[in-house]
Amino acid sequence: MAPRVLLLATNDTLAQTRRGDTPVIATGAELLAGLPAQHLHADMTVEDVLTGPSWDISPTTMLALARRARSAVTDDGFDGVVVAHGADTVEETAFLADLLAGPAAHRGGIVFTSAVRRLDELSADGPRNLACAIAAAADPRLRGAGVVLCANDELHAARWVTMVDATGVAAFSSAPFPPVGRVVGGRVEPWGAAPPRPPAAGGEPEADVALVKTYPGIEGALLHALADAGARGVVLEGTGAANVPVSLFTAIGELTEWGIPVVVASRCRTRDVPLADLRCGVDALAASIGAISARGLPAAKARVALMVALGAGDVAGVRAWFDDRW
Repeated sequence: MAPRVLLLATNDTLAQTRRGDTPVIATGAELLAGLPAQHLHADMTVEDVLTGPSWDISPTTMLALARRARSAVTDDGFDGVVVAHGADTVEETAFLADLLAGPAAHRGGIVFTSAVRRLDELSADGPRNLACAIAAAADPRLRGAGVVLCANDELHAARWVTMVDATGVAAFSSAPFPPVGRVVGGRVEPWGAAPPRPPAAGGEPEADVALVKTYPGIEGALLHALADAGARGVVLEGTGAANVPVSLFTAIGELTEWGIPVVVASRCRTRDVPLADLRCGVDALAASIGAISARGLPAAKARVALMVALGAGDVAGVRAWFDDRW
């Protein structure tokens, strides 16, 4: 019996084409119909998800996709799920799905895929990415790897993948980690070990989390404004080894006292350690006034992680969630 795979199809680049001068969005069924039968390695079910372009996706839609991928495996008995998602924010939605997957990560394959070229462009990458994603989701060897992104035949762990090129088909990278595998001849060929599974999500994720890129001269009033606007958490993208300007320290301490956790990431690749363990004294000072380390996550993914960690309820719970080694 062929594996059962659910396709959650959105309307971004992978599904876009033109008829004359008129933009057209292909349905999930039309995308599957465009694949040669010998490249379909599963019994497919399609659900079309009405979303806008991925650069304008809402946290509510991200959560809905993540939850549907999980329930398809745990509740509906699918062997795998493929989510066709726009490339701009696919790494964030895939990571959110990974954080919320729970036992689904061990029972089925959850694979996101994207495209950087429309269906009507020369050498469109979408059909091949979709075919490979379906093959990966149907392959038992992907079980336990967590949510992955399939692009250019490679399988990238959701925790590590980053879009590094918006113009070419080699758009995604896991560097400095290797891909967890690749799809060859319709089967998964494992390469590297998958990252450890994240801690269990407790409670409902919080959608209202702000992300601020710090810069020389930034004022703490900006963080106060976010708190006044109702932000439940804030991620700061610092520099170097997750450094943030001293001008923000008072505001960080105040937000922490008000029950609004502040997580500090970096625009650079950093080590998976607490802020206080980093070599710069500024980092230790930021930790002493309540800042929480992103533990090596890039800022966009730290924001997704904070959304999930806020399900723990308070700053102490968020801190414990980030400090859990994973």
